[in-house]
Order: sequence, then C-alpha cells, then structure tokens
Amino acid sequence: MNGLFDAFWRAAAYCLHPRLILLSLAPVLLAGGLVLGLGWLYWAPAVDAVQTALSYWTLADAALQWLDNAGFGGVRALIAPLVIVVIAVPLVVLLSLLLVALLMTPSIVGMVARRRFPDLEARRGANGWQTTAWSVWVTLLALLALAATLPLWLLPLFGLLLPPLIWGWASGRIFAFEVLAEHASAEERRTLLREHRGPLLAMGVVAGFMGAVPALVWAAGVLALVLAPLLLIVSVWLYTLVFAFAAAWFAHYALAALQQLRAQRASAPPPDGPLTLDLPPAPPAPALEGNPP
Repeated sequence: MNGLFDAFWRAAAYCLHPRLILLSLAPVLLAGGLVLGLGWLYWAPAVDAVQTALSYWTLADAALQWLDNAGFGGVRALIAPLVIVVIAVPLVVLLSLLLVALLMTPSIVGMVARRRFPDLEARRGANGWQTTAWSVWVTLLALLALAATLPLWLLPLFGLLLPPLIWGWASGRIFAFEVLAEHASAEERRTLLREHRGPLLAMGVVAGFMGAVPALVWAAGVLALVLAPLLLIVSVWLYTLVFAFAAAWFAHYALAALQQLRAQRASAPPPDGPLTLDLPPAPPAPALEGNPP
C-alpha cells in the first residue's frame, strides 16, 4: 500500500510538468475535433431521432404525458439531449483513454524511467504493434461491455457504477501492459501482472471513477445540455488529464515493482543442484609380479 500511495502522489506531481501538459494537446485536438465535427453535423438529427423513438415507446410516452399534466412540460425537451449525453459520455471517455494510451503513455513511461529509474534495463518484452493491438482490443471489449449493460443504466445505481467500473477495468488492463512493455521481459510482465493483480485493479477502478468526475458537469444544470457539443470538447481535455495521471501512476508503481522484483531475484541464493562429493582420486592398483596361476 505504501508503494501505491507513493506512486499516486508522484503521478499527481507529474501532471504539473509542462511536457505532460503539452503532450495532452494531441489527444485533445484529435478527440475534440472529432467530437466537435460529429456534434455539429448530427446533434440536431440525433435529438429528433431520440424524441421520435421515445414517442413510440409506450412507457416513456406515458411518463412524458404525466410530466406534461403535472406542469413540467419543459422537461420533455430535455429528455432527448440527456439521453444522447448519457450515451456519448462513455464513448468519449473510451476514446480519450485509447488516445492517451497510444499517444502519451510511451512518453510518460520514458520520462518516469529517466528521472526515477535511470539504471533499469529495458528488456522490451513487447513491441509497438503488440501494445497498440492490446490497447485496441481492450477498448473494443469495453465497448461491448457498455453495449451489453446499456439497459441496466436505466436503474440509478447501475447507471452510476457500471460505466466507471468498465472503463476503469479497461484503463487498468491497458496501462498495466503498456508501462511494462518497454522495460520488462514477457516473463517479468506476466509475473508482475499476476502478483500485483489486486493493486493494479484497484488503481484502474480509481482511475475509472476519476474519469467519471468530468461527467458531473452535465448535472450542473440545464445549460449544460444546451451547450453539450461544446462541453463535450472541454470534457475531452479533462478526461485526457485524468488518464495521463493514471498512466503516470501506473508507470511509477509498475516500474518500482519491476525494480524490486529484479533486486529480489539478484539477491536470492542459487537453486540447489545435485549433491556431489569431492573425493580424492583412487590410488593406482599395484602391479602384479609373475604370471597369474
């Protein structure tokens, strides 16, 4: 636990580093540009499509009629944008996570290794295409998990817990692999992921719930829904910083664990081999005189 908290505060300090802030611009520009373009082109059609779908859903239409009769007719106009935001936010989070993993994590790991672990040998247990494939694969699994659990989001408790848990699991799996890809061998990486499974999972869950904090902007008021496309771009930057912090957190923790593992192996006594007895050589047999009988 001491190593976990020590890595946490070190990662928080790294978030103030000018280089890390500059690195965060690339994911923000890519994801922010994509979100802005999609919002500009499809926000109004998406709102109309959701409103039409709700009108054909008997239960939702009855609830909206009840709101109208109760004098809350203005709420009807907010339901469709709210549905779109609820669906869009987890997708934006996963997009930010993937971009941070691909564009920022290698540089963050290199910065942590140079400053704190300059003597740690890089054994390159995984190359670039393997880490990229792993990050994309985990992101796709997280998307499938989000889609499979979407009906449960209608329940308040599940709607608040499931998305952060899913992208927290994804961030843990991605960052734990990526921060060890350069410096650990494949065997060392498997050993560390097995022995530190609990702390790494806890770090991922914490990172997932930290990623949910920017989503609270949408609960700030009705104005957030009116400016949803613009606020989505702002949220991309917040998500990027959260996952950049998570990458630095995993880097400090995992590289320290790797250094400790190698130190333990170097100081361990060699394994016992087969017993051997150092006996003096046998004296030569005396020569026989005469002929044998």
